[in-house]
Amino acid sequence: MSALVSTHTPVSATWTFFEGDWHEGNVAIMGPRTHGAWQGSTVFDGGRVYDGLAPDLDRHMARVNESARRFLLKPLVSHDEWMGLAHDGIRKFAAGTPLYVRPMYWADAGLIGGGVMFDPESTRWCLCIHEAPMPGPREIAITLSPFRRPTFETAPTDVKAGCLYPNNARALHEAASRGFDNALLADMLGNIAELANANVFMVKDGVVMTPAPNGTFLNGITRQRTIQMLRGAGQTVVETILSYADFQDADEIFSAGNFAKLSAITRIDGRPLQPGPIFRQASALYSEFAMASAI
Repeated sequence: MSALVSTHTPVSATWTFFEGDWHEGNVAIMGPRTHGAWQGSTVFDGGRVYDGLAPDLDRHMARVNESARRFLLKPLVSHDEWMGLAHDGIRKFAAGTPLYVRPMYWADAGLIGGGVMFDPESTRWCLCIHEAPMPGPREIAITLSPFRRPTFETAPTDVKAGCLYPNNARALHEAASRGFDNALLADMLGNIAELANANVFMVKDGVVMTPAPNGTFLNGITRQRTIQMLRGAGQTVVETILSYADFQDADEIFSAGNFAKLSAITRIDGRPLQPGPIFRQASALYSEFAMASAI
């Protein structure tokens, strides 16, 4: 296989498909004049592989193309091509290796002298697959972030765009500075939208509740799967407006996201919580679903 110069040593084993070939490592694919690097015209997605399973990988590959279309980039890779490349890349790792599978599009060139507007015809793409251990059960303490989620009018909240993540990162840094592992972010009206890096659920008196998608956060694939599974098992799941006080009073809180799948929250501010029966049910249902996605 050919090799491109890496900008730094990757923290885990990595293979990247770029410009027609697989390259080992964290390849240098952008320069200082690349529009995606300095103006943020990037979209991506992430599928999870663990224990030889790849739940909803097809939906993640489909979503990156939808993100590109909505962001006005060119979705140059068909869904079948993405899936074929993903399976090809997964085979480069030892069986059972936990992986993160990340397709990505970006604009190479800008319009009007290389300024803010990008040229959709300059769209480029890659597929990066790297080793990423699954987080195990752990204590997760959360609080309310002083930062908020943008609205559709102020940011591309309907796509998985790289430019949205610095705001989430500063929320995580701020929460960590106060001794917390994550933070709930409100929307511009003060209603809870999501955690800094995952969608969120709460349980009160046996009823599962989660913030209703309102254009301020991504309606995650794992979120949708969790709702579908719980409703299929006879649980009431309500998508609604939720305040921070609702979460402070919850019987259970858990997160749903592609990277870690389902995780129980064990403390909100100073109040301890235990992984509850509905979280355990949701985790069991997801494990059962995932078993059908062997690769």
